[in-house]
Amino acid sequence: MSIFRSGLLVLTSPLSALSLRLMPILASAARLVQETLYIQLQPGLSLSGASQPRFAYVPATSEVHNLISKLYTDADLHRHLDVRILLTNLLTQGANPPPLGYVQNLSKPPEVVLTDYESSDGVQSNPIKQRLERYAISCYSCCPKLRSVLLYPDYELQDDNGELSPQEETEKTNEPLQSFSDVVVGGTFDRLHNGHKILLSVSCLLAENRLLIGVSDKDLLENKLLKELILPFEQRLGQLAEFLVDVKPTLQYSIVPLYDPFGPSITDANLKCIVVSEETFKGGLSVNRRRAENNLSELALHKINLAVDPQHARNEEEKISSSSLRYRLLGTLLRAPQKNPSLPSSPYIIGLTGGSGSGKSSVAQYLFRLGAFHLDMDRLGHNIYTPGGPVYKQVIEAFGPDILNEDGIINRKLLGAKVFGDQEQMKQLNNIMWPVMAQMAKEKIEEAAKQGKAVCVLDAAMLLEAGWTNMVHEVWTVVIPEHEAIRRIIERDDLSSEAAKLRIQSQMPNSERVKHSHVVLCTMWEPEITHEMVDKAWALLQKRIKPEIDP
Repeated sequence: MSIFRSGLLVLTSPLSALSLRLMPILASAARLVQETLYIQLQPGLSLSGASQPRFAYVPATSEVHNLISKLYTDADLHRHLDVRILLTNLLTQGANPPPLGYVQNLSKPPEVVLTDYESSDGVQSNPIKQRLERYAISCYSCCPKLRSVLLYPDYELQDDNGELSPQEETEKTNEPLQSFSDVVVGGTFDRLHNGHKILLSVSCLLAENRLLIGVSDKDLLENKLLKELILPFEQRLGQLAEFLVDVKPTLQYSIVPLYDPFGPSITDANLKCIVVSEETFKGGLSVNRRRAENNLSELALHKINLAVDPQHARNEEEKISSSSLRYRLLGTLLRAPQKNPSLPSSPYIIGLTGGSGSGKSSVAQYLFRLGAFHLDMDRLGHNIYTPGGPVYKQVIEAFGPDILNEDGIINRKLLGAKVFGDQEQMKQLNNIMWPVMAQMAKEKIEEAAKQGKAVCVLDAAMLLEAGWTNMVHEVWTVVIPEHEAIRRIIERDDLSSEAAKLRIQSQMPNSERVKHSHVVLCTMWEPEITHEMVDKAWALLQKRIKPEIDP
């Protein structure tokens, strides 16, 4: 069976019957298409006649609205698929259709065209497939060697006991959707998912001329779960623009950054409608209150229901959400590590870092229990300026004898008071310590190799600042929300809230650490959740390094 990267699925069944058929149709399509699946609703399209099948416009009704929502929700079962429902032929009252003979360009030209069409007049499959291919090419930009497949999924539904249940059709309203010249919608739109696609698709259906999209950024991202894993604004904008131009290129799009909850929605006099979800409905009401204060007309509020994630796991939201997608990234490889020929093939070295209070040490200890050699750079740093240590005299010469206790031991608190908040003093201390620590770390790694350890964890809070990434194969970062880190520091070190905040603010921010990381972990949940996350990361690591450690 051939597998294709991109495909076009032309659904010809009556809309009233499609809701019962969607899941088996999508399951069949998902076995053939690996990445992008475009879907066109073309109920009643005949592929049996001698003449060329005709592209037809379908009225955008509440039934179409509901079907699009269901289609995207059902598609979430197939997480490898980027599903995009094409809206060019779905028209609301007042919207202008594209010109006759219009061929729509798609960002991922389909390699295969699929359909649920079933011939009732005995026509063999080959003529139907040929007509399907000609139809697809006449409507969309497709790959030159387009293939076609007729899907014959099992439409019979089963109840919980495995017995066939009657396919009772539910009542559906078929009222035309009201359209508006200019529509606005907003969101974070991180890692564009099927919930976003419902929101955007409905917005596209309602808009006759222009769709204004506000994309949250900067301060609006501060309270988001795992905000460090939110894609950069430009990347989110690019994914958003590609999707919108794919599904309805005939609309005018304006995509703007949002730095406050309202943006242009309270100042643009041309806007007529705002699309909201159940969660943002109150925000829509606030928009209208602000518009009234600005002497602007009230916006129609179109509310859509949240799409339920059919296979959400523990600690994930019940709705399809970006937060859940970011949570699933924890412990996975975010980007491929670069080969460094100067590093040993064994042990494979993980550089583990994280800010104060992040839980880095607990992750390191768990990795040790899983079999890794643990190299604690922070402890190594403490030991090298003990009496007789390799930097003991240098530190005293640089910072004075007043940092010594009566017994001649360097008082870390007194030393810290001298360098903390003074960049030049801190740089001087680091220049003394870091090269010596790096050399000692290399010796420890050689010891791990002699012990036959396959993995070494170089545990260092200052991994990135010290430039020690050239000593490791991968960087793993442990993150925690700032408020939780502050709470832990206060409890652990008996510091004031102000002192704990100052410590956090003096460190490299998590967002910067994540930019340099291959794997990200988070310890904000129960210990067993952290262990499951680290187990996942460890198992994936073993698969990556197996070729490295096998003879």
